[in-house]
Amino acid sequence: MLTSGSRGTFLLLVLAEIASATNIERHGIVSRYNPVRTASSNSTPMQVGNGHFAFGADVTGLQTFLPFAIMSDWGWKNDSLPDGTTEADLEAYRGETWDGVAYLFGGPEPLQDWLTANPGRANLGRVGLLFVDEVGGVADVAEGDLEGTSQTLDLWTGTMTSSFQWQGEEVAIRTVAAQSNDAIGVTITSTLVERGRLGIFVDFPWNYEGPFFGFQAPFVGFWNETSKHTTSLTTGPGLGDNIGAAIAHTMVNNTFFTVVGGGDSFSIERVSADEHRYTILPNASISSFSLTIAYAPNMAKTIPTVDNIKMESESVWKDYWSKNGFIDLVTGSGDARADELQRRIILSRYLMRVNEAGDTPPQESGLVNNGWYGKFHMEMFFWHSAHWALWNTWDLLDRSSGTYARFLSTSVQRAQGQEGYATGARWPKMTDPSGRSTPGEINELLIWQQPHPLVFAEYEYRAARSDPRATLERWREVIRATADWMAAYVKRNESTGFYDLGPPMYVVSEDTAPNVTRNPAFELAYWRFGLDHATIWMERLGEEVPETWTEVRDNLAPLPIEDGLYAVYEGIPSDFWDSPTYTSDHPALVGLYGWLPQTANVSLDLAKATAEKVWVSWNISDCWGWDFPMLAMSAARNGETEKAIEWLLHPLFKFDDVGMPVPMRRYIATPYFPGAGALLYAVAMMAEGWDGSGGAAPGFPKEGWQVRTEGLSKAM
Repeated sequence: MLTSGSRGTFLLLVLAEIASATNIERHGIVSRYNPVRTASSNSTPMQVGNGHFAFGADVTGLQTFLPFAIMSDWGWKNDSLPDGTTEADLEAYRGETWDGVAYLFGGPEPLQDWLTANPGRANLGRVGLLFVDEVGGVADVAEGDLEGTSQTLDLWTGTMTSSFQWQGEEVAIRTVAAQSNDAIGVTITSTLVERGRLGIFVDFPWNYEGPFFGFQAPFVGFWNETSKHTTSLTTGPGLGDNIGAAIAHTMVNNTFFTVVGGGDSFSIERVSADEHRYTILPNASISSFSLTIAYAPNMAKTIPTVDNIKMESESVWKDYWSKNGFIDLVTGSGDARADELQRRIILSRYLMRVNEAGDTPPQESGLVNNGWYGKFHMEMFFWHSAHWALWNTWDLLDRSSGTYARFLSTSVQRAQGQEGYATGARWPKMTDPSGRSTPGEINELLIWQQPHPLVFAEYEYRAARSDPRATLERWREVIRATADWMAAYVKRNESTGFYDLGPPMYVVSEDTAPNVTRNPAFELAYWRFGLDHATIWMERLGEEVPETWTEVRDNLAPLPIEDGLYAVYEGIPSDFWDSPTYTSDHPALVGLYGWLPQTANVSLDLAKATAEKVWVSWNISDCWGWDFPMLAMSAARNGETEKAIEWLLHPLFKFDDVGMPVPMRRYIATPYFPGAGALLYAVAMMAEGWDGSGGAAPGFPKEGWQVRTEGLSKAM
């Protein structure tokens, strides 16, 4: 991991100063937005979790009626290789060669399909409330059979409480996630428990197989494919501390363990030999039944008690809300929109910590469900996770930022396998914990993920002023390899003398023809940003800057201009502003100054005029997710603060009742968390400012808004 004890000491001092200087009544603001439901949502769960692990619940606080997922950053499944293929075939897989460069697309099937689908992120199981009829059988109960259903999530403590009446009897369920284990603590309180009428069931799905199940939402896995996988139950003494039972769930060659204990004594039995459902009932006549249910890739030796989970959750969540950055928009603001923006901020802060604070970059839907087989996209790492730096939540960012160091060797191998670019490290686009690229034209030809590590490194350097040398050393090899490939990727144009980006390549919006896309405006600006920062890094280290970096940086092709405005790429049809082919999806042109600070190859006047053209000419109805915060960041830097607020609260940029960001008019399922990460990055930048900004809250309107901040850092 990219951490250090010295920086950790410095950050502890900073956090102590933040805590001691806190004047905002944080608890009241956080609690104001506690989600409340009276019925289950058919599309999104209410969640508890810790960043590595998340549990999604229906209105009962469990997964009684709806099989929302239990997911982790470690639970991955590989299918069997296609018939007739071997590991050697897999290692020998090659795709097409374009202009002498080999890519991972167009290769032999079914291996290409296998590489696309594997590994896939697994739903670890299901935990639901077991209803028992008066003669001891399982009762057939639907949500509509319950009365007075109410569910609340206490954001300050990470505690979910649900209550309802069944057959005239009160039932209360509390669900809490452990913070140092991947476990939940469940407590069911009712006279029905004492009478043997309530218990718990656990169940296990077959996780998808093959290339046709890349998207699974709102539920993950198949519950009727029981013959394709196995479960086995072990009980009795000797399992470990606080453990009463363990279930091994095996799919192909992947086994995950579910361990039960940590509370009251219980009995457990399998429903039938051809099912993977187990029922759990208390052994004693008690009115409150508590259990810990833990998940792990290996058999645990101990699990926490329910009481310890509850205390840990309360402590960790209180620290999270109290000791990191905070924004208060509702105390003193006269603008009625402040309340909704504050709600989005608070709920996004909660959900990002539950879903997006693992050891690897997050997938688009976090730990809620699966998109692209649960794999993560390195170009989206910025939008998912850069906000942690501005909110000074370094303990969480440190978990995943080390991915670059871990992926360095595979990224070097990727570059070396592509003749012509065979130097440095080419970072993957769509990948998994192995760092292996997923086949596909876009996956192989997208390039805007390449400068990202320079952003994360720079923010870490700024946070490590007590020992900057350690940070410089930690990132040295990643930055050198990143910039080496950036310098190797460009091609010298003998006609112009400039270095061109592409072809072949895809731009941010992934909607141009890769073989004609040359010198796209945003990527050129980001390339200049990256090489500038790599140069500064070497100078800080006191090391010589490679001549190739300087040569390429100073002679990059100029940004393309059409009719006095920046264009998507060089040579684009001159009427592109009138064509939906080029003015849909991500409007990266506004990122030239907004998402990015000013780079040496960008004119601020042209960037502002281009952004204003985007506002009136782009197909905004086709924008989604992080597009709206990016538009807001551009507006804020250009002094259009009212417009920035309008973009953050645009009707197409939606967050549901529990804070899940909803993608509009796209095939992507809810939630789409880059929208939440981008929102948090944008509001932090607008509230705390950016390099060179002046005054308080420079990105917010002066009229109607009272913006108070604590513990935030400026954006670049």
